[in-house]
Amino acid sequence: MASGSSVSRLGAGVGLVALSLGLSGCVPPAAVTCKPGHGAPMQVFDLFFGRSVPNRADVTDREWRTFLDDTLTMNLPNGYTIHEGYGAWMNPMSHKTIREQTYIVRVALPDTPDSLAAVNRIRNEYQVRFHQQLVGMTVTPACGSF
Repeated sequence: MASGSSVSRLGAGVGLVALSLGLSGCVPPAAVTCKPGHGAPMQVFDLFFGRSVPNRADVTDREWRTFLDDTLTMNLPNGYTIHEGYGAWMNPMSHKTIREQTYIVRVALPDTPDSLAAVNRIRNEYQVRFHQQLVGMTVTPACGSF
């Protein structure tokens, strides 16, 4: 998702949203207990990588493959799934809706701090490399085995 000129204001805004959610009673889900034969507790991460880049052409197929090789695969060596999509989001600073091609990466990982750290390394690298305001993320508790 493309960047505006002030990433620091976005960070402050995200912090305020997080604080307000915390104060409004939003709590993380309870730990998952998996039934026998259903695998181990996991977290399923869906990451949304917008291809629009401010002040230049979109992320190219070659740039995406390089990112896969040197960042995504390095941090998720046991695998992931990629879907291509098309999405829209409103830039919170300009209030303009941006429509863009998107890569959606889905990965199921053990429910550990190391898993979240790997996902955040990926998100941060994409944001820096392609001048993105953010990389969207959803997390769903699940049971699974591979």
